[in-house]
Amino acid sequence: MATKPFEVRWHGRGGQGAKTAAYLLAEAAMHAGKVIQAFPEFGPERRGAPIRAFTRISDEPIRIRSHVYSPDVVIVLDPSLFEWEDLLSGTKDEAVILINTPLSPAEAREEFGIEGRKVFTVDATAISFEELKRNLPNIPLMGAFAKATGLVPIEAMEEEIRSHFERRYGPEVAEANVKALRRGYEEVRGE
Repeated sequence: MATKPFEVRWHGRGGQGAKTAAYLLAEAAMHAGKVIQAFPEFGPERRGAPIRAFTRISDEPIRIRSHVYSPDVVIVLDPSLFEWEDLLSGTKDEAVILINTPLSPAEAREEFGIEGRKVFTVDATAISFEELKRNLPNIPLMGAFAKATGLVPIEAMEEEIRSHFERRYGPEVAEANVKALRRGYEEVRGE
């Protein structure tokens, strides 16, 4: 009997890298021997518009072709989206909620009305400004995901990020992104 794939739902705004992170996470998982699926969903294609992206990771072929309705992990790139949408929709009590915020997990739980579930926070925006000189919280959140779940080794993510960014932007940008990934991994807090 086939097991349910591990499912991740990303919530962000256009330009924050949710789509890119969903794909990079999938590629890193594939290089670690997993079967993967990743795809975005967005309305008006403009910077700042809310978007969702999805990643599925499995040890077996993935036959599902729908959105992720019951995610194991919800990754929130922009916490202001809590005001507009039920970001926790479909999550169970054992789900991991990973939020880009300087708040502690307990403070985030109170601020965003999260009951049950495992809450992890990391100030991915601050990390991205320090390492990348731009508001791209996606890569630090990938590092935080690696630490919070243990599903994809941080080394596989580093390799994928280095390869992806070196091809497109050169070694300097690639190394800055690897640093941002590592900091997300090291600085994430959970409860």
